[in-house]
Amino acid sequence: MTLRTAVFTAMAILIPAAALAQAPARKVPPTRTPAQAVHLVLAPTGNEARFIVREHLMIADLPNDAIGTTSALTGGITLGPDGKIDPATSRITVQMATLKTDNDHRDTWIKEHTLRTDSFPTTVFVVKELQGLPTKLPTSGTMSLKMVGDLTIHGVTKPWTWDVTLAANGTEFTGRATTHLKFGDFGMEQPRLMIVVSVVDDVKLEYDFHFVRQ
Repeated sequence: MTLRTAVFTAMAILIPAAALAQAPARKVPPTRTPAQAVHLVLAPTGNEARFIVREHLMIADLPNDAIGTTSALTGGITLGPDGKIDPATSRITVQMATLKTDNDHRDTWIKEHTLRTDSFPTTVFVVKELQGLPTKLPTSGTMSLKMVGDLTIHGVTKPWTWDVTLAANGTEFTGRATTHLKFGDFGMEQPRLMIVVSVVDDVKLEYDFHFVRQ
C-alpha cells in the first residue's frame, strides 16, 4: 500500500466517526402512562336521600311539608379513561322501607299504598352521563352539572335528569342532586285519607351525596 492510499483509507474511517461523535443524541420520547378508569364510592357518612311533598292535614291550620329521609344508600360511579360514565358500574340504590318522616301513621300508609315497599323494596338510579363534568376529574372548586340516567321507582323505569351542585376537595366530592316528579309518573297512588285535606302532586327528591375516590 502506498503512502497516499494509506492516508485516504485513514480519512475514510476517521471522518464518519468524528461526524457521528459530533451529531446530537436522538431524543427518545417519554413513555406515557395510559389513562385509567376512576371509581367513586359512597363514603361511610354524608349520604342521605329524601322526598318532600306539600300536604295539608285536617289537624293543621296551614299546609306543611312532609319530609321522608333515609341514609340506607349503596352504590358508586365509574368514569372511564375518556371521562365518560360506565353505566354498568354506576348506580345508586335506596332502601325504601327505611324512609321515615315525623309521623309513624303517615310512614305506614305511604309504604303500604304509595311506595308498596313489600313489592318494590328499592329505588335505583343508573347514572349514564354527567353533563358539564370535565374529562379530567377536578380536585378543587364547585360546579353545576346535569346527571342523566334511568330512574326506577315502584317497579317503573324511566329516563330522568337531576340538577347537581358538586364541590371537589382532593379525592372527596360532596353536594346535592335534586329533581321533581308526579305520583302518576311511576304509577304511585297519591295519598287520599280522611285526615288529609290535600296533597300537592309534586314530589321533590333530594340526594345529599359524599363520594370518595377509590
